[in-house]
Amino acid sequence: MESHLLTSSSSLLYSSSATAGSSAFNHVKPHCSIISSFPVCGKWKIGAQRVCSVKAMAASPGAQSHGQVPNKEAKLWGGRFEESVTDIVEKFTESISFDKELYKHDIMGSKAHASMLAAQGLMSASDRDSIVQGLDEIQKKIEGGEFVWRTDREDVHMNIEAALIDMIGEPAKKLHTARSRNDQVLTDFRLWCRDAIDRILASVKHLQVALLTLALKNEGLIVPGYTHLQRAQPVLLSHLLLAFVEQLDRDAGRLLDCRTRMNFSPLGACALAGTGLPIDRFMTSDSLGFTAPMRNSIDAVSDRDFVLEFLSANAIIGIHLSRLGEEWVLWASEEFGFITPSDSVSTGSSIMPQKKNPDPMELVRGKSARVVGDLVTLLTLCKGLPLAYNRDLQEDKEPVFDSVKTIVGMLEVSAEFAQNITFNKQRIEKALPAGYLDATTLADYLVKKQGVPFRTSHDVAGRSVALCVAKGCQLQGLSLDEFRSISPVIDDDVYGYLGVENAIKNFSSYGSTGSAPVSDQLEYWVARLEIGTK
Repeated sequence: MESHLLTSSSSLLYSSSATAGSSAFNHVKPHCSIISSFPVCGKWKIGAQRVCSVKAMAASPGAQSHGQVPNKEAKLWGGRFEESVTDIVEKFTESISFDKELYKHDIMGSKAHASMLAAQGLMSASDRDSIVQGLDEIQKKIEGGEFVWRTDREDVHMNIEAALIDMIGEPAKKLHTARSRNDQVLTDFRLWCRDAIDRILASVKHLQVALLTLALKNEGLIVPGYTHLQRAQPVLLSHLLLAFVEQLDRDAGRLLDCRTRMNFSPLGACALAGTGLPIDRFMTSDSLGFTAPMRNSIDAVSDRDFVLEFLSANAIIGIHLSRLGEEWVLWASEEFGFITPSDSVSTGSSIMPQKKNPDPMELVRGKSARVVGDLVTLLTLCKGLPLAYNRDLQEDKEPVFDSVKTIVGMLEVSAEFAQNITFNKQRIEKALPAGYLDATTLADYLVKKQGVPFRTSHDVAGRSVALCVAKGCQLQGLSLDEFRSISPVIDDDVYGYLGVENAIKNFSSYGSTGSAPVSDQLEYWVARLEIGTK
């Protein structure tokens, strides 16, 4: 075993030099140190291994191809360097494996930047046209799966720029005038997040429509309302479902507010100090649909408020969806039995053949942890960074990509689940008598009847419930004499307040669970979400 492990370690020590390819050794100058003396099976086996740092010659501009990546080329930023980075450093620092997601927005920004440079006389119109045409061709190759993403070109920006240089030559080298990767990546990222918010907003509305449709379909159905997971008061199911619609509406509002604050352009801030070249940042801002350029170039390249706010909004959505998931998981249990998910949104057990599990909503509940974790990652990432840009900030993208992917999936599956459940009306009706859900309505009756102070009426209702518990009956099962033995102001009209149906009828305040207020809420949301009743 020891020998096997050492053999594996030994091969790993060679892997960095082997990656360069045997032909590359014709073009490198090795600087070597000796590592020796490895114990094998209790004995010492003397062996020398060379760990080399190499300086690879640049590959030819036309070396890019579909398939095997050619030898490492000189970096576009490498003028002052005499050695290339090691394979381990390159692998550790690259971001192309995930930031290629930004390709479309990187190309958008580059087109806008090229047009501005031409308008300001910093490049010719013909160079601009060549750049725009080349970028269009690169986008087609990316979307057609023909583009080779090269790790030695580090990130999405350098991959696209280097490919453009390979394609059109010298004009492409003018594209980075008055621009740094710092402001470039922030421009791409803001554009990407802006589009992501629009996608999430569409999914939020889709779930709202699904919940509203479910509310309309079950209009008039009374269910137990809970506090502390104890029976509390009767509520209309439509009212309960609309509570989630309201939460989602606030979620959408937070995203819209975030989008508004996000929509300012960092392009032209360069590395951190701006530029002395005569650029027009308002032109690029307008062409990319931003509200205006960011006022402070240092803030422009170091700010991550927009992603912190974005992930915070996503985390709150995740919590709301988790609560919806918890509600429906409970209601689908045998103990509640209030809903039955269809087979199309349920899973079974590998060992218990009778099981039918609401797994999608359990996963919604579980995946909320990922979204919260993504937010915590970004908060922790940013908490100790000095101004302006620091390479730590490369780590901002993967949590954002994950948060967006996860929250969209959670919204979509929640809508799918809502469209494939039925409420078990008979089971719900049988459950309603338990818990004295009309006790608060009895207290309200006393307040309305004789102006009894609420604390007094609360005491009367409580003693009435205690009598019911002793007798094993409901409040409406008490005789008038029994009521009057507790409070002489009670009259026979009290029975118009007792029972869940009467309780629902007597809720009348704005936003309450009464039939009339809930009907108003349904009417509002039908108009707001622009759907027809079914």
